[in-house]
Amino acid sequence: MSEKKKFDPNNPCLFCSPKPHEIIKETKHALLITDSFPVSKGHCLVVPRRHIETYFDCSEEENRGFRELILFAKQHINEQYSPDAYNIGINNGLAAGQSVFHLHIHIIPRYAGDVENPKGGVRWVIPKSSQYQLPEA
Repeated sequence: MSEKKKFDPNNPCLFCSPKPHEIIKETKHALLITDSFPVSKGHCLVVPRRHIETYFDCSEEENRGFRELILFAKQHINEQYSPDAYNIGINNGLAAGQSVFHLHIHIIPRYAGDVENPKGGVRWVIPKSSQYQLPEA
């Protein structure tokens, strides 16, 4: 009996060869692509052309290119979906939740009422620490 092969998002790397229909915009250093598993309408990713694992591996020039695409993404998403706000996030390393080990920057449009209480935003990556509470004396 053959075992069902487990999906490995890193072999081959999903972001080294995105599908043409996923590409929103290209620059010298990066691509803006749609997220295959969006958490909200308009969720997209900035992906460097160079295969690097984390944000800490990028060059200053690449970082400037990422910013250009993040700003373009905001304009593009505003025109298409009119969100109320944004989260921008990067998972750097396995313990931070990174599952594809090619740097990718999430641009996640947020909509009023999409969660009951959005206070804390990205702090929710560690739910017990999401709310602002002073340590007990």
